Amino acid sequence: MRVRFSYRFLIPLPVLLPLLLPLLLLLLLAAPAPAGVAAPALLGGAAPPAAPVQSDPLKRETPRAMVSGLIAALGELDYDRVVQFLDLPAAASSRQRLNAIGQARAFHALLDEGGSFKPFAALSNEPGGRLDDDLPLDQEDVGDIVMQGKKVPILLERGKDGDLQVWRVSSDTLAQVAAAARRTPAMQEPEQEQYIVAGAPLRDWGILLGVGIVVFGGLWIVSTLLVAVMRKLAANPAENGLYRFFEAALPPVSLLIAVGVFYAWADRLPVAIVARQTLLRYTGIVTVVALVWFGLRLVDAIADLAVARMQRRQRRQIVSVITLLRRTAKALLLVFSGIGILDTFGIDVTTGIAALGIGGIALALGAQKTVENLVGSVTVIADRPLQVGDFIKVGDVVGTVEDVGIRSTRIRTGERTVVTIPNGDLSARQIENFADRDRFLFNPVIAVDYATPSARLKEAIAIVQQVLAQEPQLAQGHRARLGRIGERSFNIEVFAYIDVRDFDTQVVIREALLLGIYERLEAAGIALAFPSQRIVMAAADAAPAAAPDDADAGIIVGDAAGADGRTPG
Repeated sequence: MRVRFSYRFLIPLPVLLPLLLPLLLLLLLAAPAPAGVAAPALLGGAAPPAAPVQSDPLKRETPRAMVSGLIAALGELDYDRVVQFLDLPAAASSRQRLNAIGQARAFHALLDEGGSFKPFAALSNEPGGRLDDDLPLDQEDVGDIVMQGKKVPILLERGKDGDLQVWRVSSDTLAQVAAAARRTPAMQEPEQEQYIVAGAPLRDWGILLGVGIVVFGGLWIVSTLLVAVMRKLAANPAENGLYRFFEAALPPVSLLIAVGVFYAWADRLPVAIVARQTLLRYTGIVTVVALVWFGLRLVDAIADLAVARMQRRQRRQIVSVITLLRRTAKALLLVFSGIGILDTFGIDVTTGIAALGIGGIALALGAQKTVENLVGSVTVIADRPLQVGDFIKVGDVVGTVEDVGIRSTRIRTGERTVVTIPNGDLSARQIENFADRDRFLFNPVIAVDYATPSARLKEAIAIVQQVLAQEPQLAQGHRARLGRIGERSFNIEVFAYIDVRDFDTQVVIREALLLGIYERLEAAGIALAFPSQRIVMAAADAAPAAAPDDADAGIIVGDAAGADGRTPG
């Protein structure tokens, strides 16, 4: 093959032949066979290449595209092109051509006199048309025309035009149009003094625009007056949920009502079908805008009420989630509205939506940590292990929570620095929340000097127990016992709970208890232990001295407790 020879001349095959053989095999399988030559039967035989798909130059593949093309041809008064949208036999002579043009003119006249097509969005954009309309598969109902006061459906029929499958106005509908044309005069050409704009008289455009201004302007004024009256009647408009709802809903709802009234009114006006159908088609954009406007205002109203409620409850972290949900809802509404508007202009958005889906997957993979932090934010807010203002410990970080955001949480430490922890990491770590304590542990160790006799030691224990019993803010079950005889002191261990929730209050109670214990021990002449060492030294040739009763020679006998009576343990 030609590809093989080109590689043979460009690359030295003796050197790269082992690498080229797989590539050449793939090229042989993928290359199309020349005209008139059958494809080689490789790997069980390959299917012949598919013939290129032909497209209709008049865009009659779908009912929606067919109606759009027909309206465009009528707007240009190109009846030779209009005939191609009708299911008529091919004209073999000038007389047959004139008869076909006459039927096209009659069809145009009936459309101008009250005929209409369905809204653009309601027309099927599939080659096979709608399958749920109880019509044969090769027929489609796209509108109606009025004949003798009765509405007659405009039926499209799918058939072959050469090698193409296209939609055209059915022969049954054209037969009824021909019968009506014999009873009424054919449509005349527009008078010369009329100004034709975009295929329709300027007068018809003016009528339709005037109707639109009256309908839309009138309903907008009515909605504005209703909102003003409700504002006067509401005691507190900013906090009144019903007023906030109507303030958000009335303007876009009035716009939706105006669209419906305009559709119903304009459909009955005796104006050119081109002007009427064009305005009705793009009025669909106003419908999309009204729906999106209603959605945006409703989202804002609900979000504002939720934010105000959460702020009253001091749940600031929920405000961040509400803000995220508000922005997400607005973005989705704008995306869907953009898709609807593009569809109204006849732009196929299927490929774009598929591309957005693939792009979204790629973005999610690339922004994996961001998604993890967002999920972590939802976990932190839903599980509520902490709130703004809580004093917490996360790993080595101890401080007060200042903000729980969408991506991260900020903690103010005791040194007044701010530590930012991503929520994805925060949700996976152990969080110790000091703000949720219902009481505070009071567990000091009172170190009494070794020189204290046993009777005095019992008196010291009784003194500590009396101080605890006299404090009303201690929970039931407190105790003070000789816990251990340490290397340097007698340790009286206290176990009690200060039954308050406020940190500053428990600090005052703790101080009063410690001072009371120290004052009572001091008054009783019982000394607290302090860091000391007793070292016995002797000459190398001297007889060993008797060890003291309280410790062996060279052993630290004193207490390691500090001046405040606290031991490290």
